[in-house]
Amino acid sequence: MGNRNVNTAMQGALILSISAFIAKLLSAVYRVPFQNMVGNTGFYVYQQVYPIYGIGMTFALSGLPVFISKLVAEAPDLASQQQVARQVERWLWAVALGIFGFLMLAATALARGMGDPQLAPLIRVVAAMFLFMPALSVNRGYHQGRFQMLPTARSQVVEQLVRVVVILTAAAWATHQQWSVYTMGAWALSGGTVAALAALLVLPQWRKREVDPRRPIPHVGRRLLVEGGTLCLLTAMLVLLQLVDSFTVMKGLVAGGMSADAAKSLKGVYDRAQPLVQLGLVVAVAFATSLLPALTATRRREHPQTFKRLTTTMMRIAMMIAVAATAGLMGLMPWINRLLFGDTQGSTMLAVYMLSIVLATLIQTYNSVLQSQDQYRLTVVALLAGLAVKIVGNGWLVRESGAIGASWLTVVSLLVMLGIVWWGSERDLRAGIWRGAFLPKLAGITAIMVLGVRLAMTILERWWPAIGTGRLAAGGGLLIGISVGVALFLGLAIWWHLLSIREWLAIPHAKSMLRLWQQLKRHGGN
Repeated sequence: MGNRNVNTAMQGALILSISAFIAKLLSAVYRVPFQNMVGNTGFYVYQQVYPIYGIGMTFALSGLPVFISKLVAEAPDLASQQQVARQVERWLWAVALGIFGFLMLAATALARGMGDPQLAPLIRVVAAMFLFMPALSVNRGYHQGRFQMLPTARSQVVEQLVRVVVILTAAAWATHQQWSVYTMGAWALSGGTVAALAALLVLPQWRKREVDPRRPIPHVGRRLLVEGGTLCLLTAMLVLLQLVDSFTVMKGLVAGGMSADAAKSLKGVYDRAQPLVQLGLVVAVAFATSLLPALTATRRREHPQTFKRLTTTMMRIAMMIAVAATAGLMGLMPWINRLLFGDTQGSTMLAVYMLSIVLATLIQTYNSVLQSQDQYRLTVVALLAGLAVKIVGNGWLVRESGAIGASWLTVVSLLVMLGIVWWGSERDLRAGIWRGAFLPKLAGITAIMVLGVRLAMTILERWWPAIGTGRLAAGGGLLIGISVGVALFLGLAIWWHLLSIREWLAIPHAKSMLRLWQQLKRHGGN
């Protein structure tokens, strides 16, 4: 690949990273006003079926387009690229029609499996979205394979914007008209289909009139199943764990002696963790994967030392940001819960769930490195093992210890995945973040930050009791608590040399922060 193409690929990767960040941010943020409008039970109804939509969205948004772009980029000329797109689209239509038919026919059985037969119409509503999957995936993948990233980026943002507007409009109208939570949920979930149509309308179509019929390109179907399926599974890791929760948490709570209505409400509280985890992941993974194009380029140019250095840098940055975000969310959870959702119900359960941020960030970062080396099998084995742990133990643990059991088992499942990925990786990749004093320093900085934040909030509550009872006051208290936490963490991280100067400079805008620190040190010395 020439320098021009490398630069084009890196610019394209940056565009896609920004659009993916915006899309994920929108996907996380809308859930807060949505829950506020529809309540815990309404949120439960939406979240029970959402993982089915989430799997389809993940496939069409990132998993399949990445695989298709790889196939297109490998093709030698325009006609071959279009032939690849044609073949993949045919295979995907077969898959999409199969999923659509299954969901339509099995909706009642799936709803019963979730413990709530009234969810069947919502499952059928979600099924329609899969009919848009072939066209969205192929068009995005085709343009990405030709290093044209703007069409995909534009369609990602449009899709999420339209979906959020439909969901919040449906929630507001349902509240005004006093619809049942199930009617509201069906209209809200229809936003996925409307959004897919909108995304398709802004995507240029890959077909050209001058394309000539060619012989079928061999092994496309097998590669779609093996490589494409692998990428999709890995991308949908957290959504798959949520799907297990949909089938086990509410039923487990009822089996443990809770009434159906109370179980639905508590499952809605449990689902508050999703937007918080997503926000933490968006920030941590975005910073880390900003180095991925450079990582892939150095691997292709066979610069092993640079590759090792970039790998270590990416892992350390991801770990640092994820740990800081997790510790901050856990320490401030009661006030975050009150500000966003109006009460502190389930704060301990949600705090436990926040541990997922660190584990999922490390898994995704390891997976990014392995992808740059074209290695997929290890992470698939890890994913299947973690899912097996979740499937086997979730129902029993919820029945025995309540919804917090599901939080703990999500953490354990991710820990199993991380352990397998770490153990099976190359020695240099295993040693990256564990070498030297990085982890002890990170643990010490985090502990001091959490203690400082809790002390600040305790003192603040004595002077301003309203932050323990009112939403607006809790928001004001959080601004102070977060400021204390950020100042402590960054100050100690720079003072204790948690990262090298080169690693700090890999973080966007870190140069200004380091310059400010040097000025403060200079003034302090005077």
